[in-house]
Amino acid sequence: MRIALAPMEGLVDDVMRDVLTRMGGVDWCVTEFVRVTETLLPPKYYHRLAPELLNGAVTAVGTPVRLQLLGSDPTCLAENAARAAELGAPVIDLNFGCPAKCVNRHRGGAVLLTEPDLLHAIVSTVRAAVPSKIPVTAKMRLGYEDKSLAIECAQALAMGGAAELVVHARTKVEGYQPPAYWHWIALIKAAVACPVVANGEIWTVEDYLACRAESGCDDVMLGRGLVARPDLARQIKQHLAGQPVAPMHWHELVPVLQRFVGQVAGKVEGKHAPGRLKQWLSMLRQHYPEAGWLFERIRAVKAVPDIQAILAGLQVDEPLVC
Repeated sequence: MRIALAPMEGLVDDVMRDVLTRMGGVDWCVTEFVRVTETLLPPKYYHRLAPELLNGAVTAVGTPVRLQLLGSDPTCLAENAARAAELGAPVIDLNFGCPAKCVNRHRGGAVLLTEPDLLHAIVSTVRAAVPSKIPVTAKMRLGYEDKSLAIECAQALAMGGAAELVVHARTKVEGYQPPAYWHWIALIKAAVACPVVANGEIWTVEDYLACRAESGCDDVMLGRGLVARPDLARQIKQHLAGQPVAPMHWHELVPVLQRFVGQVAGKVEGKHAPGRLKQWLSMLRQHYPEAGWLFERIRAVKAVPDIQAILAGLQVDEPLVC
C-alpha cells in the first residue's frame, strides 16, 4: 500500500514536506497548487512553490514530489502542464477539491465539480499536452453542494485520461467537518478503471483501518492527520508489517521543531516565521500536551532568535505548566 502527503495551501510547503517525509512512511507528496489563469507562468514561479524541481523533484530523503495545478481553462492548464513537465515534474496533478471561497469564486477547485464535461475537457487536454511517460492525476471531493454528481465527475476524470484519482470523502459544503463519507469512495472505485486513493479524516492507525474497510482502498492520502501526528504514516506501515507500533515521543520531536524553525527562518520574512511554528504547534497539541504548553510559552514571542533560544534551552521533561 502507498501513503501520500496531501497538498495543503499555506501549511504544507517544501519545508513541511521535508520535515514530514524525514519521518518515514510517505511514498509521495503533492505541492501546494499552482494557480493558472490566463498566462504561461515563468519557471521561477514553479521553483518558488516547488523548489524540489531543482533537486530531481524529490525531497531531501528522496520522496517524489508531484506538481499540482489549479484552474479552469483547459488550454492554459495544458500549456502550463507542459512547462511543468519540462522543468522536471514527474507527475501533473489537477486540483478539483479546494473548498476555499476565493478559489471557487474564480472557477477553481471544487466548484468545477458542477461541470463534469469541463472536468473531462481539462484532463484530456492536459493529458495530450504532456509526454506520455508523465502521469496526469486528479484530486476531487464528492461534490460541491451535494454528492449527486460524484460518480459522473469521477468517470469524467478517468475517461479524460487521469491515471489516478484521490477522493476527499466530503463535499465542498461539508468542508473539513467529520465524518468523512468513505463508503462513497467505494462507489467511485467501482465505477472507474483507474486506481483510487482515499482521503479524509484519517488521524490514527485505527482510522486508516476503518477507512480501508469502508472505502476498499489500501492507498490513502494523509493531510491534517499527518501534520498533527508527524509519524502517522510510519505507524500505519509498522502495523501493516506486523511490527510493534512505536509512536514518536515529545523528546524526539523537539529537534524536529528546532530544524523546522531554522528552515522557515531561511525562507520567509522574519516577522512571519514565528507564526509558522505557532500554526504547527496548534495542530500538534491534539496529540502532544507539551505542544500546547510550548505554544503558550511562545505565544507573544515575535522574533526568530528568541524562538530559537527557547527551543534550544527546552527541557523535554519540564512540567506541563503554562
